[in-house]
Amino acid sequence: MTEQLRLMAVHAHPDDESSKGAASMAKYLAQGVDVLVATCTGGERGSILNPKLQGDPEIEAHIHEVRRQEMDAAREILGVKQAWLGFVDSGMPEGDPLPPLPEGCFALVPVEEAAEPLVKLIREFRPHVITTYDENGGYPHPDHIMTHTITMAAFEAAGDPDAYPESGEPWQPLKVYYNHGLSMARIRALHAYLVQHGHESPYGEWIADWDKEGRTDREFTTRVQCADWFEVRDRALLAHATQIDPDGPWFRVPVDVQREIWPTEEYELARSLVDTTLPEVDLFAGVTADITV
Repeated sequence: MTEQLRLMAVHAHPDDESSKGAASMAKYLAQGVDVLVATCTGGERGSILNPKLQGDPEIEAHIHEVRRQEMDAAREILGVKQAWLGFVDSGMPEGDPLPPLPEGCFALVPVEEAAEPLVKLIREFRPHVITTYDENGGYPHPDHIMTHTITMAAFEAAGDPDAYPESGEPWQPLKVYYNHGLSMARIRALHAYLVQHGHESPYGEWIADWDKEGRTDREFTTRVQCADWFEVRDRALLAHATQIDPDGPWFRVPVDVQREIWPTEEYELARSLVDTTLPEVDLFAGVTADITV
């Protein structure tokens, strides 16, 4: 008999799970994979990005509760399980020089302490595969960088019986990936399609800024075909109403165009304890043969 496969996605804030890898998670759920989202913080220091909700005193006064409710709605849409790690949002520091981070925030918690609840969750859920962010956080938000740091630490510690001995029976995940979210390659492909077909593209300024900065994409190792679940992804995104502008650039490209031009979500294999051949089309490549019971 083959054991049920399990996938854990570790994210910094509520809404990150819906903008990074949501269609992949929905696809794996449809295939019978058990999926758990671990959310490190409550997103309580995040800005209200939807212009229709900006300045609402009720939302501003209760942003922590609002974002939890949004996460509840997104979780139901995606069909995933979800757990809060309980850390406090660090906020995105701005200015030159940057101000110090708020006392007690997630990014300032010692790594050994911050990794413990994730180790405990890994040992309880027993994922075969974990996804998270690269060492730059995908973008340099302190919570995203810290999420990377504790995920990699927990990946190594969860299977070690001498590490965190009071946090459950050891369990060793087999693979960890960095998710690539909204990659430059995808944006360029959608932009080229829109321009070629005489449509206004919302991405021109982004691309010009990237080119001016000389930015490049990291290498993809794994592309998961998940176009059939793009609509589920978008509904989950819209559930995070304080964070997503429904009239913003994300939704200006019709789903059928996205399916045609870029039908995948991309990942970078960061660590693997099983043999696999790159490039991959499945996060569980090399795993299934190793978990028969």
